[in-house]
Amino acid sequence: MRRKLSERLHPIDEWCIVEAELRPEMVARGETLFATSNGYLGLRGDFEEGTPASSPGAFVNGFYESWPIVYGEEAFGFAKDGQTIVNVTDGKTVRLFVDDEIFEPSSARLASYRRCLDMRRGVVERDLQWDTPAGKRVRIRSRRFASLFHRHLAVVEYEVMVRNAAAHVTLVSEIATRRLDAEEDGDPRRVGHFDGRVLTGEHQRSDEARLVLAHRTRRSGLRIACGVDHVLDAERVYSRDASTAADRGNVTFSLEAEPNRPIRLAKMIAYHTSDGSDAEELCDRTERTLDRAISTGVVRLAHEQEQRVAAFWDRADVRVHGHPRIQQAVRFNLFQLLQATARADGLGVPAKGLTGPGYEGHYFWDCEAYVLPFVVYTAPEEARSLLGVRYAMLDNARGHARLLGHQGALFPWRTINGEEASAYYAAGTAQYHIDADVAHAVCKYADVTGDTTFLHGDGAEILVETARFWVALGCYPPSKPESFCLNDVTGPDEYTAMVDNNRYTNFMARRNLRRAVRVVEHLRANDERAYDAVAERTGLDIAELED
Repeated sequence: MRRKLSERLHPIDEWCIVEAELRPEMVARGETLFATSNGYLGLRGDFEEGTPASSPGAFVNGFYESWPIVYGEEAFGFAKDGQTIVNVTDGKTVRLFVDDEIFEPSSARLASYRRCLDMRRGVVERDLQWDTPAGKRVRIRSRRFASLFHRHLAVVEYEVMVRNAAAHVTLVSEIATRRLDAEEDGDPRRVGHFDGRVLTGEHQRSDEARLVLAHRTRRSGLRIACGVDHVLDAERVYSRDASTAADRGNVTFSLEAEPNRPIRLAKMIAYHTSDGSDAEELCDRTERTLDRAISTGVVRLAHEQEQRVAAFWDRADVRVHGHPRIQQAVRFNLFQLLQATARADGLGVPAKGLTGPGYEGHYFWDCEAYVLPFVVYTAPEEARSLLGVRYAMLDNARGHARLLGHQGALFPWRTINGEEASAYYAAGTAQYHIDADVAHAVCKYADVTGDTTFLHGDGAEILVETARFWVALGCYPPSKPESFCLNDVTGPDEYTAMVDNNRYTNFMARRNLRRAVRVVEHLRANDERAYDAVAERTGLDIAELED
């Protein structure tokens, strides 16, 4: 049952999602509502202090671990390996101690509390007052964002001010990897394949206020480096200490706080990944990102963020007059599209963006059918990048079709690396409409943007190979000798699997076939060089057009 937002807990604001109270039962929802991402990296909306938490984490698009799919009975054409996005090294934690009393939001006495996703500025902010057991009144403010300007960077700001007395303040900034405990609740949207460590430590560095950790996945062989650096704005710093190990590290700042004098800590977090570079090279890249962030400064980084978000709203806002809650909901959805695509840069769009590990971080047809049309109209260069992801998968798609005994190409139903990762053939691989969805996105992009260079090159190649697949899959059965039928397919209603002539699949396949013919005929008549290039790459015989 869908639950509406409570106006007391979530006041109506056309530009913000506001949480006015801290409630334990709302922690899980808050981690998704207040997640921040830029299409490359994403931070769950868990608290900086690390508690309370439901499913805390950080994610990098396309960074996954693979695992062997085990079947009770294996059959020809079944996927062999699954892929699951990894909850990577998390650098957003900052723990606070005032006179050696730890601040834990779930058990602390809070005189005030407000958390806000500000969609006009692209940041998550929190402002609260903690009354310590000793009677100190401590105002704590934080702000975080995944940079839409600097692809590999996220920023956390943490401010502490003791209002009514002097106090000893300790800030412990952490970087750590987590155990990935399997969730066995039968929900296919959840991750349930790992139990224990997935990342193996390969390299670590620490230098004054900077920490860098590099890890490698055990089976997929991907590497990641995560680094943090800090700028502390405060008087009377007592001490600073940094330490790191294979899976975690921390920088501790001890200070003497004067009444009403704020202590500000800016924490820069950087991520770099690779399937080829070694750990030290990734650490070097991470340090260069941190150097640039420190040099730029948090004020300018926040200003750049606001500029990027403002430019997005200028071209993409949808205004709903007289209905503020609907306006808020519309903008929240638009903002999530921004967060999921802005800096994907050659990567796909996971089913839940980078707000969490739901659907294992896989790319589905949802991207081509739902996300890409919006991106075509509002950020066509990003749409071209998303189509480039599918083109990069074309060779794998050709191999997948051959494995199933067909010509052409069959794109994977769910994937990260381009290989089919669906463990349930009937509701996964048999959703052949994925081919027509990709073809539809190619044509949508070309029709809106007029980018004939793409349509007559990579796009034409996709159209030819997907059209071939429909010709190979379909038939003229004896019961309907005049009708070309697509039997034993699963349509978008994946709970009704393996049916004959699913309407959506048939209509989309027909559009795919007709557009492929039109594009090839146009090239043959008007651009011989482009036609020859497509024919060479696909092995196209002009006689195929009749089919």
